[in-house]
Amino acid sequence: MNIIFYEDRNFQGRSYECMSDCADMSSYLSRCHSCRVESGCFMVYDRPNYMGNQYFFKRGEYADYMSMTGWRDCIKSCRMIPMHRGSYRMKIYERENFGGQMHELMDDCDSIMDRYRMSDCMSCHVMDGHWLMYEQPHYRGKMMYMRPGEYRSFREMGYGGTRFMSMRRIMDMC
Repeated sequence: MNIIFYEDRNFQGRSYECMSDCADMSSYLSRCHSCRVESGCFMVYDRPNYMGNQYFFKRGEYADYMSMTGWRDCIKSCRMIPMHRGSYRMKIYERENFGGQMHELMDDCDSIMDRYRMSDCMSCHVMDGHWLMYEQPHYRGKMMYMRPGEYRSFREMGYGGTRFMSMRRIMDMC
């Protein structure tokens, strides 16, 4: 799995090739305006240490990703998404600390409101697989990468004003 970052749009300027997680790209490039994913899938972030806005990149060329994502800032960190073979399971909860209404997902859900009559998702437990959560139905808006683990409070993770309304498994895309 590898991704190549370029300082300028259209794959111009200095480049940095990355084959694993990178918490702070500023020591390699002063800016990043385009990238090419040669293999695998990556989450990219507009702040160091996997913080801030996130965006999912699969194999392909992104000659001007800033106009595609609507970001004002460059990519500052990236995380490789490992391949997962097997089942996918995630429990979503209406309230923080696994409170309120709970539903278990094993497949994509394009709207928790339509499927479960659930207006908010504030915590989750990912048991199997890697997932993307989106702030709007039908996989739109801001996204958050979820790997196996317990997520007790999206607010404490810096997503206080964000409501996650759809979820998708990261599978054959990579």
